[in-house]
Amino acid sequence: MSKHRSKPHLSAVALTKSYTKGEIQVPVLRGVDVSVERGEFVSIVGQSGCGKSTMMHVLGLLDSPDIGEVRLNGERIDDLPLGTRDELRNHVFGFVFQFYHLLPELTLMENVLTPLMIRHSAWEYFKRRHEFREIAGEIINRVGLAHRAKHRPSEMSGGEMQRAAIARALISKPEVLLADEPTGNLDASTGAEIMDLLKSLNEDEQLTIIMVTHDGAIADQAKRIVRLFEGRIQTLEEAA
Repeated sequence: MSKHRSKPHLSAVALTKSYTKGEIQVPVLRGVDVSVERGEFVSIVGQSGCGKSTMMHVLGLLDSPDIGEVRLNGERIDDLPLGTRDELRNHVFGFVFQFYHLLPELTLMENVLTPLMIRHSAWEYFKRRHEFREIAGEIINRVGLAHRAKHRPSEMSGGEMQRAAIARALISKPEVLLADEPTGNLDASTGAEIMDLLKSLNEDEQLTIIMVTHDGAIADQAKRIVRLFEGRIQTLEEAA
C-alpha cells in the first residue's frame, strides 16, 4: 500500500498571466507549476521581467491568473468570492515588500496594528485594544524594535522600516509569508540582518516563506530555489 502524501501548503497549477500595453498582449507567466510544502523557505529568482513578482502576487491573491489555479492545502482559492479572498489575505498571507509601505503619519506600533484594525470592527478593536497592543509589543520586540515603538517611519532607518514591515506582516499570525525583494533597498550588512530574521522565523516557528529576489547570494540562503526564465520554471534545485 502506498503511503499517503499530504497536499502542498501552497501550489500553483498552470498559471498563465498576460498584461495589456495598448493593443499588445504581453505574456508574463506561461503555464507555471510550483508547489511549496508547509514550513519551507523557497526563493524565486530570475532576471528582471521574468514574472517573479507577478507570480508572487498571484500566489498571494493580490492578482488573478488568466488561466490556472492557486491552491491552499489542496483547495482552490483564486476563484473564491472577493470577500473571501480578502479574508485569506488578512488571515493566511503576510506580505513584505521592497518599499515597506508603512503609513508615514502612524507610529511603528500603529503601523503594526493596522491589519488587526482592518480585521475587526471598530467596537471589537476598541474592546480588545490593550490585548492587541500587548501582542504587537511582543512582535516588535521579536524583530528588535522595542526602542522604536513610538517612532514614525521618517525617524527610522531602512533596515528598521523593513523590520517594521515584517512585524506588521506577522501580527495576523499568517501561515505563509510572501516577501518581494525584502533586501532590495538595503545595504549588504542590513540585508544580512533581515535574512537572519527571516531564517529564524522559518526555522523557529516553521513559517512558510516564499521570497522573490534577484540576488543570488540572498536566494542561496533559502532551502530551495525556483528559477523563472521568460515566464516559465527553468529549473528546481535544492540550495546548498
